[in-house]
Parts: sequence; structure tokens; C-alpha cells
Amino acid sequence: MKKSLFLALITMLFVFKTNDVNAQRKSKKNKETVIEIAPVLKTSPKLVVGIVVDQMRYDYLTRFWDQYGEGGFKRMVNDGFNCKNHHYNYAPTYTGPGHASVYTGTTPATHGIVGNTWYDKSIKQNVYCAGDSNFNSVGTSGSEGKMSPHRMLTTTVTDQLRLHTQMKGKVIGIAIKDRGAVLPAGHAANAAYWFVGKDEANWITSTYYMDALPAWVTRFNSSGAAEMYKKPWNTAKDITTYLASGTDDNNYEGTYSKQETATFPHDLPSLWDANGGYDAIKSTPFGNSLTMDFAIAALDGENLGQDLITDFLTISFSSTDYVGHKFGVNSKEIEDTYIRLDQDLERLLQTLDKQVGVGEYTVFLSSDHAAVQVPAYLKDNNIPGEYIDLKEIRAGLNEWAKFKYGTEDLIENFSNNQIFLDHKVVVNLDLDLKSVQEAFANELLRFNDVHEAYTGYQMWQNEYSRGIPYLLQNGYNQKSSGDVLMVLKPGHISYSRTGSTHGSPWKYDTHVPLLFFGKGIEKGSTVNRTEIPDIAPTVSALLGMAFPNGATGEPIEAVIKK
Repeated sequence: MKKSLFLALITMLFVFKTNDVNAQRKSKKNKETVIEIAPVLKTSPKLVVGIVVDQMRYDYLTRFWDQYGEGGFKRMVNDGFNCKNHHYNYAPTYTGPGHASVYTGTTPATHGIVGNTWYDKSIKQNVYCAGDSNFNSVGTSGSEGKMSPHRMLTTTVTDQLRLHTQMKGKVIGIAIKDRGAVLPAGHAANAAYWFVGKDEANWITSTYYMDALPAWVTRFNSSGAAEMYKKPWNTAKDITTYLASGTDDNNYEGTYSKQETATFPHDLPSLWDANGGYDAIKSTPFGNSLTMDFAIAALDGENLGQDLITDFLTISFSSTDYVGHKFGVNSKEIEDTYIRLDQDLERLLQTLDKQVGVGEYTVFLSSDHAAVQVPAYLKDNNIPGEYIDLKEIRAGLNEWAKFKYGTEDLIENFSNNQIFLDHKVVVNLDLDLKSVQEAFANELLRFNDVHEAYTGYQMWQNEYSRGIPYLLQNGYNQKSSGDVLMVLKPGHISYSRTGSTHGSPWKYDTHVPLLFFGKGIEKGSTVNRTEIPDIAPTVSALLGMAFPNGATGEPIEAVIKK
């Protein structure tokens, strides 16, 4: 009996011990599971910084690589993730649609920003992508502040952050161009600021956001920060080392008003009044430096990234676009502008390291569009390129329409390479709209400089998955776009004989950089195709929040640290 009782006690103790060990193992396993899953569900940087470099081609990373320091572009590439085959998946490729697409995660077909300006068929007037007469300027007596994001139809990743954090996460947008500040900041932003030059040199905003400038903005405007850049623009390095660009003296570059040649140095003080006073800074790399000065002031003034609730700062560098338009993509000026931008990026990252903390912030960098080589330069090197006059094309179409239909009133508007037909005239002439669209498209193809033409009916009735029509369809908004869409031949532009432009569906306008860096970002690169609408969903997935409500892109899985 005693032996049986002893064995029973031993057995019970063994069972209790085994259960206790199993319980501990299960508890430990559960804890390990939580540790493994949590980072995948959500990354919580104190600050996200979204950077758009206006008119930046992807090859500016590679062409000027040897000129860059270790702390700017190279730091982002070497310690972050580089999407080497990143493209706009729509046309037209302009600043307004580009900024909207980066932050909404979709294309103009959905978010509605179909151009910088476009013809509004409902009111029969041209409208501006960020213009809004319902609001007034703050910080200037002019009309430059009458802006809002009301024409953007969907939410942005910045809006989603505001919603996700119960409006506690701050969102601030900054750019020299109003559209580069307003559209990325979204509908629910705390503020967006842009620059007015002339004789003011003020960062301003709209009553959409506030009724008076914060004290820190007023102090910055009064500090004389812009005055520091009223100086000659010479190269940051010895110009003989600028081997990734053409000669300094050539026939492919524009000049400042009252300047005899487009060569270094550019004496801004002597050209000041003839070039709009402080507006002259915009078309120099100093505009980017001033933008960076203001962005760094915003970090302090708004206490961004100073608590555990994620904030979002959007910065658009507009001066790269002004310089590209004036001097062209192969100029010494563009090379110097990117060398200086690299230095400004290093300054930003160092400031973030100090004020937010190394490993406590996340940055992405992309562009709103790229740019074409100057056609005159292409032609001189036996590469196809040409200048066209859209007025001549319209005149030719009107002449043809008068012969075919007996009237020149069928074209109501011709803009953004689209023909808007007057539907009332079509009805009054008892014509079939689809047939008229097709007739105009066929007539466009008779012009030597036109590569392709598509009708609005085709955009409505078909679903394209590749090629030019795929890009056009993604840029086509049923309420805002035209009846006939025209695509010029590669290298053919409607522009001045000097400088570069953009807007086409060709690769030189769609291929832009995409870099991710910082908290939650994997180190590496990919040559798989990624597209602009993928950016916002990637950031949303990183932060563990809902995607923008119109998003059509997908998260880039390789970017997010496992």
C-alpha cells in the first residue's frame, strides 16, 4: 500500500512538472511568435520624409555618381533600396499629375489631376490643378495663395496617416511650386507652404490650412534666408571635372534675360531685376538649398518626429525642373544642380540623424517625371528629334474639318495633346460622335510628326495592358479628358529650340528614380519593373495602415524589411 501510494505521488509530481514545462514552452513559443510577427505587421518610424525631385531622370543617379559625396544619394542607395526600373505608367507626364500619383497610389484616370492645367468641359474654361478661388492667400497680398487640393479626387498616403493616427500625426508639405506642396500634403494636412519670389521672398500658404502664418514661418521669412542666395552661380567643383555633361558654351541652352551667353558663371545680382527679383533663385540650385533651409526649419518649428506618433514631411525640389527647362538635360548647369542637391540631401539626412535619431525615420525619393534630350542636340548627332508647332496642326485640322463637315467649329479646345470636340456642334450636324472621333484620329495620322492617335471611345471601351495605349488609358479621366489623344514621335516636342521638356509616354519621360531608406527598409535593389502608384501602398504597408482609397498600385514587397 505504501509503495503504491508513493508511486502515485511520484506520477502526479511528474505530470505536474511536465505540464508546467509544456506551459512554459508554449508561453515562450507565443512570446517568440509575437516578436517575429510584430515587425511584419507595422513599422513605426517617428517621421516619414517623402522627397520628389522635379524632372529627375533615373540616369542622373548613374551619370553623376562619381561627383556625389558619401552622405546623400550614395548613402540612400548603399544603405537603402534602389528600384532601378521604376516608371510612370501613364501619360501625360507633368508635375501636377506626378505629385498626385506618387502620393495617391493611383493614376490620373482615378485621382483626377490630368495635367498642370486642363480644359474643364463642364465650364468650358482652363483650370489649374491646385487653384481654388474659395480660399485666400496667407503671407502675401497677391493671389498666389488661393490654392487647395480640392481637384484631387482621392485620398493620399498622407491623408491616410492623419486618419490612422486620429489626426495626431502631423503632415507638412513644402515646395517652391504650390502644386508640389499642396498635392503631396493631401486634403487633411496641417499645412502646406510654397514660395513667392519677386520682391517678397516669402514662404506662404492658403486659408485652406490656416488664417495666419505660424511664428516660425514668420521668423524664417524675416531672417533674410533668401537674401543669402542673391549671389553669382558658379560651379560647386572645378568645371573641368564635369565630364558627364556637354560643353558649357553651346547652342542648346536657354539664357537668363539680359544674359549674353548661357555659360558659367551666372551673375545673378546683375541679372536680378530682369529675371523677376527673387524669382531668379528658382532656376538655380539655390532654390533647392532655400527649400532645404525651410524644410529643416519646419522640423524644428513643427516638432516633427519628436514623439512615438508618426509624422510626415513632404518635400519637393522644384528648381531641378526650372534648370532642366532652361538649360537642358545635358548641360553643365544640370550636373552642377545635382551635385549641389546631393550636398543638400546629405545636410537633411544629418539633421534627421541628430533631431529624430538614426534608425528612427524613413525616407523615400522619386520624381514627378523625367525629361527629353534637347531635340536640336539629338539632330546634330544624327538621332531623330524635331520641333513641331501645335498651332499648325490645329489649323490643318480645321481646314480639313471645313472640307469634310462644312465647319471649323468642331474643335472646342486643343491642349495637353488632346482634341476636345464641341459636342453640341456634333449633335447639331447630326453626326455620330464615335465616327467623328475616329475621323479626327485618322486625320492626325497624316501629320508626319504624329506617331499614334486614339479616340476617347477606345479609352472607354477597351482595357489595355501594355504599350502606349495602356499609358494613355491610365492618364485618361472620363470626365476631364478629350475626344482624341495624340502621341508625337519619340524626340519630337512642342517647345522652344533650347532646353528640355517632358509630358510624353516615352521612356525618357517615364523612367525616374525610386529610393527607400531608413527604418523598416531592406538593403538592396531590383531591376523588376515598379510603377509610381506602388509608392503609396508600399509606405502604407510599412506603417500598417489602410491604403489611399483610390490606390491601384501594389506594395513593393522587396523594399520592406522582413
